[in-house]
Amino acid sequence: MTVTFAPDFRPLPLLGNPHVQTLLGAFLPGTKCPPPRRRHIVRLADGEAGLAASTVKRRLSSVSGLFGYLVLRGDMAANPVPRGLPTRRGSAGSSRPVPLLRAARKLPRILEPAEVDALVSALRTSRDRAMVEAMVLGGLRRCEVLGLRLQDLHVGERRVFIVDGKGGHQRRVPVSNRFFASVRSYLADERPPDAPTDALFVSLKGPTKGRPLTQEGIDEMVSNAKVRAGLAHATCHELRHTCLTRLREAGMALEAVQAQAGHRSIESTRVYLHLSGDWLAGEYRRATDAMDVLAAAASVLETIR
Repeated sequence: MTVTFAPDFRPLPLLGNPHVQTLLGAFLPGTKCPPPRRRHIVRLADGEAGLAASTVKRRLSSVSGLFGYLVLRGDMAANPVPRGLPTRRGSAGSSRPVPLLRAARKLPRILEPAEVDALVSALRTSRDRAMVEAMVLGGLRRCEVLGLRLQDLHVGERRVFIVDGKGGHQRRVPVSNRFFASVRSYLADERPPDAPTDALFVSLKGPTKGRPLTQEGIDEMVSNAKVRAGLAHATCHELRHTCLTRLREAGMALEAVQAQAGHRSIESTRVYLHLSGDWLAGEYRRATDAMDVLAAAASVLETIR
């Protein structure tokens, strides 16, 4: 991944507060542009490869959140972490700030239908099958699957209520009958009847039996099933991406995919236009066919004249 700092990016000199310098000094020891064609961030301390762009962004966000909290408490007058660099003078039009660093956006990986079937076949319990189907058939995030409560199942409507989605946003989304069939088997045969929680998915054995399943638990379940199925890759996020990509390929409107995914901005949903290869190829063929017809008609008219 190519990471590029803006030439005038100097976060530490910008932040005069010594506490900010200490925090950011631990997170961002490299503060100048990497040499041309180097495909990683370079540390000033020793010239070796530094942190990935996603790590830098995440840590900057954490530091910014900390000082945002201090501003709300009245301990600081302003958040010293810059949100971006001001647009340089002379640039066309917009005064929107540019990011502190730029990183290439990669298309998410998805699973082929045969790979999804192999993964589901490798699952050992109805609970595991229901969780995977919530992601690969409903497009739910991992945290949303784990956050489902018993009362969030609207069986008659074939919908689930996401009470705490990303950013705290709630939504109701339809999910396939296969998911509800797996949930029915799980509740009837596997879920401990004395579980002291209203969480839908709980641990089935061991010292944590009956307690809500954790992120580590669902990740381990998917990873083990991936190995048993002989797949090269399969993660919770890839299952979600697979669902949303297939919905778009099937002709679901982009706005509907956005609502299903729980995206605040449709820009986040547009990535599925690139993943839906058959849809894009079909649109391209229709456009080029129309162009050929117009060109042929123009040629005929020119001949008549």
